[in-house]
Amino acid sequence: MESPACASCKTPKAPQSCGICECSLCRRCAQFLEKHSLTFLEPLPAELGHRTYCGACYNEKVEPALASYTGNLERAKGVFVYIKGQGEETRLMKRAEKPLTVLGCTDRAETLLRLALSAVQGGFNALLDVEIVAAKVRNAGYQTMRWRGTGVPTRLDGTKLERPLSAMEAIPTSR
Repeated sequence: MESPACASCKTPKAPQSCGICECSLCRRCAQFLEKHSLTFLEPLPAELGHRTYCGACYNEKVEPALASYTGNLERAKGVFVYIKGQGEETRLMKRAEKPLTVLGCTDRAETLLRLALSAVQGGFNALLDVEIVAAKVRNAGYQTMRWRGTGVPTRLDGTKLERPLSAMEAIPTSR
């Protein structure tokens, strides 16, 4: 059985299909979303879980989601971070929200970035009482580290504060 014609350019053989509308596409007309494009987005929406899209679905669903994700990721890099031991600087700041938790990260930087991204997605610009902990995971003769982090999200007026650490500056360069 031959594959149907491409819905876009009418090429007779179209082996690809759109993940959303399931129309047939040739390789030239298909839009592809790489796996690592939305690495930190959790939970991943169902329409972004596919690899192949037609032009209309890509422009309507995927492109706005990618733009939003990229913007949130850039804002997450500027989130103010206060480590748990900085009680004197943060004692008057509100802690009304429930703490955010991130589990199963591969390193400290990823853990902090995921926490900051969660805060940005909730509409916050700061994390208080951030605690990042590593645990050794052993599998026979192989050992790796799994990181988890917690932090209380809050909104701060950055112009009234002394410059705290941003999410990318809070990562120590050496131990």
